[in-house]
Amino acid sequence: MRIQFSDTHSFERTSFDAANSKYSFEIEYLDFRLTSATAPAIAPSDVVCSFVSDKFDRKCLEMMAAKGVKLLALRSAGFNHVDVAAAREFGITVCRVPSYSPHSVAEFAVGLMLSLNRKIHRAYSRVRELNFSLDGFVGFDLNGRTVGIVGAGKIGRILAGIMAAFGCQVLIFDTMPESSLVQNSKIKYATLEEVIGTSDIISLHVPLNPGTFHMIDSKSIEQMKTGVLLINTGRGALIESKALIEGLKSGKIGGAALDVYEEEEGVFFHDLSNSFLQDDTLARLISFPNVLITSHQAFLTSDSLKNIAETTLESIHSYRSTGRINPVNVV
Repeated sequence: MRIQFSDTHSFERTSFDAANSKYSFEIEYLDFRLTSATAPAIAPSDVVCSFVSDKFDRKCLEMMAAKGVKLLALRSAGFNHVDVAAAREFGITVCRVPSYSPHSVAEFAVGLMLSLNRKIHRAYSRVRELNFSLDGFVGFDLNGRTVGIVGAGKIGRILAGIMAAFGCQVLIFDTMPESSLVQNSKIKYATLEEVIGTSDIISLHVPLNPGTFHMIDSKSIEQMKTGVLLINTGRGALIESKALIEGLKSGKIGGAALDVYEEEEGVFFHDLSNSFLQDDTLARLISFPNVLITSHQAFLTSDSLKNIAETTLESIHSYRSTGRINPVNVV
């Protein structure tokens, strides 16, 4: 069985090559993103394995189906970049990796909180220029502060436990509360309005769908505590970027740490150091001293990469052998 991997990066290939020793699939790694503009460039194949930066709209999927693609294997948990209804119409099964290492994302969110609050990223750059001044680096103790977690899936639940261990009061909003979490006296469920309105730090961990699109907008920002820190390792479009900029300019938001951005396609995962950034909104965000942006790397641990590769290839193997895939992995 032939598999074409779109938009592949060096950090992925080692893990997939190792996992493929069990199956001996014919793998072709492609460097470009798959969109309706680039789909004509792929060769006829049974399976396409996609990254989060691809865009599978109706036109792209129609062209893929014409190339004989029967399975679209997403090496990600999110699938908002896929027109799932169109895929079904064209006879393309879509599968994903629903969970690879929730610890990697939760731990990265903590790292973003600490760096943003204590200005560690700015201190690193300053010291490299032999500037040892501490001016502008005052943060606050996490102990005793309120951390709001929006979305308590596997990642959110792990983060809640970590923040409770820091001595924080943790407020969680989730549509499906889990009773085991509140056995910890420092963790409790709350309404979204209470989480947004009373938290010193807010961390987003919900999937992107019509109900969560731009859930952080000018209205919700106005309800936040002045000086709140906003962390997003979920999906970029959970936050309305222009509203975030206004909140930063007014001082309502004390700082933002973003591992995702709503218009990250074609920017994140790529080296643009020898070109110009065409996205004025992203350029504006980068210019703020109290904004920390990373390039969608929260998942990037050796453990995650191994789990992604093994789960993806196991789904493809199951599809090849039986025509079926573990229902948990099917979109």
